[in-house]
Amino acid sequence: MKILASVPGFSPGTFRFLARCRSLFVVLLLFPALVFLATGCSRSEPKADFVIINGAEPGTLDPAIVTVQADSRIVRALFEGLTRLDPKTAAAAPGLAERWEISPDGIHYTFYLRTNAVWSTGEPITTADVVYSWRRVLDPMTASEYAGQLFFVKNAEDFSSGKIKDPSLVGVKAIDPHTLQVELVGPTPFFLDLCAFQTLAVVPRRTIEKYGDRWIMARPLPTSGSYTLEYWRLLDKIRVRKNPLHWDATNVHNTLVDFLPGESAMTAMNLYQARQADILWDKNLIPANLMDVLGQQPDCHRYNYLGTFFMRFNILKKPFDDVRVRKAIAMAIDRKRIVERITRSGEQPATHFVPSGMSIYTSPEGYGYDPETARKLLAEAGFPGGKNFPSFQYLFKVGETDKQIAVELQAMWREQLGIQMEIRQAESKVYYTSLQAMDYDVGRSSWIGDYNDPNTFLDMFMSNNGNNYTGWANPKYDDLIREGNRQTDPKKREKILQQAETLLIRDDLPITPIYFYAGVLFYRPDEIEGIHFNLLDEHPISAIRRKGQMPPTEEPGTMRSN
Repeated sequence: MKILASVPGFSPGTFRFLARCRSLFVVLLLFPALVFLATGCSRSEPKADFVIINGAEPGTLDPAIVTVQADSRIVRALFEGLTRLDPKTAAAAPGLAERWEISPDGIHYTFYLRTNAVWSTGEPITTADVVYSWRRVLDPMTASEYAGQLFFVKNAEDFSSGKIKDPSLVGVKAIDPHTLQVELVGPTPFFLDLCAFQTLAVVPRRTIEKYGDRWIMARPLPTSGSYTLEYWRLLDKIRVRKNPLHWDATNVHNTLVDFLPGESAMTAMNLYQARQADILWDKNLIPANLMDVLGQQPDCHRYNYLGTFFMRFNILKKPFDDVRVRKAIAMAIDRKRIVERITRSGEQPATHFVPSGMSIYTSPEGYGYDPETARKLLAEAGFPGGKNFPSFQYLFKVGETDKQIAVELQAMWREQLGIQMEIRQAESKVYYTSLQAMDYDVGRSSWIGDYNDPNTFLDMFMSNNGNNYTGWANPKYDDLIREGNRQTDPKKREKILQQAETLLIRDDLPITPIYFYAGVLFYRPDEIEGIHFNLLDEHPISAIRRKGQMPPTEEPGTMRSN
């Protein structure tokens, strides 16, 4: 495949097609025709500054409903909020708001928008756009799974649930075109971080009202971020172009960036090694069985970040409605065996949900590997030695590492508990749809921190959170999370949130953690710079460039649209 990838005119989409071919005979038959097409009919378009292999085909680029990290990388380039992420630390930095003031009680925020903040189509961005964007997230018709990110705003939760019908009662007000006032329900130390999250990004009202659900395909598409959407070719690539009207355009270090979809680790690595791509930053797209060799290369970069691989139970289905069953299954997982045999990239076994590394929080311990106790619990639940335990399915998305983990879990539960699990593999979109619809028994899951605070992990299992997907609802847990987030004393807050996490990982156990992620990213450091490792695993593409490359000096008049 490396030979084919080097043929002039072959697009990454063509290469990925060939990589999927299982028959050499098919490749040989197609090769002459493909060479003709590549050399005679290739698109004449400028080369991207760099190409990123980005994971599965995006489900959406709408900031209000995007939930997948790979999709959010593109969304963050196109749409910006009041704050944005610092490329080095991933801390909240001024975005569309050039400054803000916070009241002494930590409840009232006044944001001042930049006077030079405009849409990529030239119209000014105003506080009315912010108010519209936030209300749209809260509107139940939008079906935003991240609407809870705004529940820290006064009356936002009641408006989203329908208890309040008047949107003007939500605590976000446009005082004038450049002054915005926000009232919170209580002190929220991470609120500025939330303002940098893609769900709170500013989106174009007129375009959305004109095109409805298909607004992201409008041309020209008004964007508020550093880039515009050049095009989105399904199963081929997404290309973004520098937005010359962005307030910080002079510090955007590239003009064109391509995002390639893909779910096969071997195909992704072949593309990278064949120089059809410059950056490979999705851990699932790195062949785990080759990490012993790949990890020694100078283009392999490892780092720590806030990410947990875990398993959800659908507690609305029998026998997983019995907490003893859930505990038994959790205690029969040899986490060390998984990270040493399968992932092999420095991951650490997880016995709690919130990853280590946050200076403001230490998690309580959950359950480790204890097969003897697991068998006792299963017997207490009425299934001694696994007798009469119904066969169930383990749902996971396409990926070699996830498949290997599924096979390993299947063996562990059969050997230690005598129960039978069926493997259910699904394409990414089907996988996420199944989770959302609660169409699963036990499911593979992962969570990457959205900001550096334990709440980014813990609040997703509140009863009304759109990312819960377990059927579990515990009012005590909800109250503890709310109480903890209103607490201004860091030590008292930590103890309250520890009580909540204990409910989650020991007492009720709607989930069980398996391991903490270790960051692995491939790029050639002698060619690419501007990638900085941080706890959120966020790398704004505006800061990335080829070494020796000066920031482009594209004039506003050169902006293109399709």
